[in-house]
Amino acid sequence: MEINQAHIIITGAASGIGFSILEELLNFDCKIVAADKNAELLEEVTSSHRDKVTPFAGDLANPDKVDQLFDFALHSLGSVELFIANAGFAYYEQFMEADWSHLELIFRINTFSPIYSLMKMGQLNSGKRWKTVMVCSAMAEWALPGYSVYSATKSALHRFAEGYRFESSENHLMVVYPIATRTAFFETAGRHIPLPFPVQSPETVAKKIIKGILDDRQKLFPSALFSTVFAVNRIFPFIKRLYQYIEFRKLKIWLHTDPSC
Repeated sequence: MEINQAHIIITGAASGIGFSILEELLNFDCKIVAADKNAELLEEVTSSHRDKVTPFAGDLANPDKVDQLFDFALHSLGSVELFIANAGFAYYEQFMEADWSHLELIFRINTFSPIYSLMKMGQLNSGKRWKTVMVCSAMAEWALPGYSVYSATKSALHRFAEGYRFESSENHLMVVYPIATRTAFFETAGRHIPLPFPVQSPETVAKKIIKGILDDRQKLFPSALFSTVFAVNRIFPFIKRLYQYIEFRKLKIWLHTDPSC
């Protein structure tokens, strides 16, 4: 898909992978609505680019706010050809308590909001060329201890995409599967949590996402190492189990060393 002349919405744009994607998009002749629930940070990162970027502050776990985002973008840009669903968060925890609201919140933003936005894009662009990019996670394929609920939200996106591609005759969806990325994502997931291995920079992920959009990719694994290990695991499936066990040991150590967990 061509990015020049496109009108774009990107969510979770104030930090992390979303901010790095936003910076990459500024190299193109396009117009952007940058959305994030952190209004203060969003204002800070977009204030010097108002010729190309219009901020929208709101919590996209709320479907009414997603509708408002689309209405705002149509009013500001006139059309939306590219939607980058990047907003999301994780819990790092040993899942034990029955808490419906705890579950609902993460599924609303990580799963329901991207799928609902894809449906909105289809309604908005009937008969036109458009694309939605969903930033998923490598944990959709390899669920990790401590991230069981987060992995479930991303696995749901992964399975949805598999079915949707059979239902749609056009290449409207690209799903991205980053590994752990050096952002504030992990700071919000829990206190002093151990990072999974390996780790990528958000700039690397953003550059590969932009290339994937230009190349009209359907699936994108930004980490060559993960792609290789994922393929080798088909022959030697103990690799995944060993990796999960290592991450399980990290979780147990974390639970015993941080009393607040």
